[in-house]
Amino acid sequence: MTGLLGQRSDLPMHIPSLIERKREGGELSREEIQRVIRDFTSGEMPDYQMSALAMAIFFRGMSTEETAALTEAMLHSGSTLKWPDSAPMRVDKHSTGGIGDKTSLIIAPLLACDGVWVPMISGRGLGITGGTLDKLDSIPGFRTQMSEVEIRRVIEKHGCVMVGQTGDICPADKKLYALRDVSGTVPSIPLITASILCKKLAEGLDRLILDVKYGSGAFMQTEAAAHELAQSMVQTGRALGVRASVHLNRMDEPTGESAGNALEVAEAVRCLKGEGPPDLEKIVLDLCAAVSISSRQQLHDVLHSGKAWVKFQQMVAAQGGDVAALERMTEIHHAPVIQEVKAEHAGVIRRMDARAIGQAVLELGAGRARSGDSIDYAVGCDQIAKTGSEVAFGDVLIRVHARSPAAAEAAEAMIRSGIQIE
Repeated sequence: MTGLLGQRSDLPMHIPSLIERKREGGELSREEIQRVIRDFTSGEMPDYQMSALAMAIFFRGMSTEETAALTEAMLHSGSTLKWPDSAPMRVDKHSTGGIGDKTSLIIAPLLACDGVWVPMISGRGLGITGGTLDKLDSIPGFRTQMSEVEIRRVIEKHGCVMVGQTGDICPADKKLYALRDVSGTVPSIPLITASILCKKLAEGLDRLILDVKYGSGAFMQTEAAAHELAQSMVQTGRALGVRASVHLNRMDEPTGESAGNALEVAEAVRCLKGEGPPDLEKIVLDLCAAVSISSRQQLHDVLHSGKAWVKFQQMVAAQGGDVAALERMTEIHHAPVIQEVKAEHAGVIRRMDARAIGQAVLELGAGRARSGDSIDYAVGCDQIAKTGSEVAFGDVLIRVHARSPAAAEAAEAMIRSGIQIE
């Protein structure tokens, strides 16, 4: 068989030539990208060559066709979830990460009440952005690692499941991300696009809503950068046969009123009962309406009826979690020090910086700076006041949950650096 460049595809590729071509702004063919991913995954292509190619991609980018080919090759580097022809429509949501972003915990059961299936493969937090799996791990007994047989069993019975990536799904992505993390090539839009979409497409989806954050507490700092990433993901998803749509959302202040694992689960439970903060409920309904077969008003009514709360409990039980613990999360995970951060003068809150709060929560122990770090489920912040609110002297702006007075003081100093009241 002859490749697009006239070379036989069963012969070894000359990788330096591919790296040089990409370095000079040239394009790689679909076949070449498939061979690169196959050889890299199998170990035939050394890490140093893939790091060099990733750096060339970082500087030169990729066309829509190249990005789609990379996504497809990574998708087919392992197994994918298979569904019967009679299965309901499969939908999911992906967020690029933020502070206090517990929307997945509410979206999965709410959409499942709509009669669609939600096979949600989620990730862990790294840096200041929290991870859905870390939040779920704070629920006693909850299993985020399940076999594909178990995933199908839970989906068929309850319509939603929330798990981590199995060892057989997109192994190329795991290997490539580890290299990007240590080679300075994480913020590459084609590589981000392929990494996100290969895992979502492995779920066998029909529709996908992408929640792209921008602002101080987001990976993408500007709206322009977020728009570029959104456009890349939509074009790539459509090229691979999935209806993908995007919502751009600011992340200059945290979503909802809490940041920290058990604290966020407790807030998600309140939202599932129809008692959540208005900004959290709004983004949940906006995202669900983009992939749902029901109207936004119908989804609102379902959320406030308690059906999604019942569905969440069913999913938690099916994944080994202690349902009785869901309404006692802040008792089960109770930090010994709870410190109120109070307004030092009256006025209107103009800034409640998400990055400062995220960094404080990370240093309290609720996040990880490195992939192997342990997580403290109890620490974090709650009762976070919203920008635009009027406050009087002495009003509580935020509460810090910490392991020690010293940790609480350090967190308060960091948080205060991001608060502006006028």
